[in-house]
Amino acid sequence: MQRRVFIRVLGGAAVVAGAGLSACSSQYPAEAVAPWQGPGTEPDVRRWALGYAILAPNSHNRQPWLADLREPNAITLFVDRQRLLPETDPWSRQIVVSQGTFIESLLIALTERGLNARLELFPQGEFEARALDDRPVARISWNVGGAAPAKDPLFAQLLRRHTAKVPYDITREVAPPAFDALRAAVAGRAVRYGATAEPAQREALRQLCWDSAQVEIKTPRTVMESVRLTRVGPAEIALHRDGIALNSLIPRLAAMVGAFDRSSPPAPGSTAEKQVLTRFETHSRTAMGFVWLATDVVPGRTRSAEVEAGRAYMRLQLKATEIGLQVHPMSQAPQEFPEMRPHYDALHQRLLGRPASEQVVQMFCRVGYCEAQQPTPRRGVDAIIKA
Repeated sequence: MQRRVFIRVLGGAAVVAGAGLSACSSQYPAEAVAPWQGPGTEPDVRRWALGYAILAPNSHNRQPWLADLREPNAITLFVDRQRLLPETDPWSRQIVVSQGTFIESLLIALTERGLNARLELFPQGEFEARALDDRPVARISWNVGGAAPAKDPLFAQLLRRHTAKVPYDITREVAPPAFDALRAAVAGRAVRYGATAEPAQREALRQLCWDSAQVEIKTPRTVMESVRLTRVGPAEIALHRDGIALNSLIPRLAAMVGAFDRSSPPAPGSTAEKQVLTRFETHSRTAMGFVWLATDVVPGRTRSAEVEAGRAYMRLQLKATEIGLQVHPMSQAPQEFPEMRPHYDALHQRLLGRPASEQVVQMFCRVGYCEAQQPTPRRGVDAIIKA
């Protein structure tokens, strides 16, 4: 079977070669990355600020946001519950953290426009710890003509920030001043910051990343969540502008000849499974250090803590962009689905020395250096406006 697929892919390669090399560009379609040019001269300050907020990092690039603009001088944020990750994120913790990254980006942009915005989290009450509903996550409002706040220096990084999901340079260490800069970026926030590049600890965490990645990849229902969200080739990427975008030659050829199967998990030992495993192992093994954000467990404040972790992470990644450091969430070990539990518990003990019933690891990321990467596809502002 694999030999027949290989022959079909070779045949597709011949067709593409005959069409010219330009057909094989791995660059994403211009319309899929157009939001990274910024909102320009958009006259509505709310839509202008949202033009920056939609660039916030978020789990699986689901972009799970809805903004209600019916109230003047205000933006009310909701979770788009059509964009959840029920298998890998069964409690929607990552989805709520992603609301925090959006909120922080939005506040930074509004400040840039001279607006002293007020944030009210969960104005109609906080979600349950393991469920979402149709109540708003936040209401952001401001008075026209009020005193302008000081501008946020991290605004300059909103269009430059990207998450590089590639191997890092293992010859280049992350020096202590870089970790100090990240710590300062989240100072005063309701999170606990941790970091390490100590060789023994780094190697143990690399292994934990790799072990937990294998669990997600080899558990059929969790890997299928990613498979279903994979967009292959320029047409699919331009249509969806979310999920996991693949635009390199081999996946496009496989899709062209019907060899990119998205109806079932990669077969154990198959070429497809080996390729995915190799990618995740390379990410894990090239981590040159790790940073993490944790929050205390306070009854009735689970969701607020997740939002605040997302806000802090947004600032951490913007600061990393400013100093030329890459930060890539290694989201597998902090996931709450049952098969991941041994690694989930091990992560909390190794990073915090206590169980998740007392403190929760909200973000766990590798850090390092690599060449600049192209931006991730994004939907436009119109796609997140709540009708």
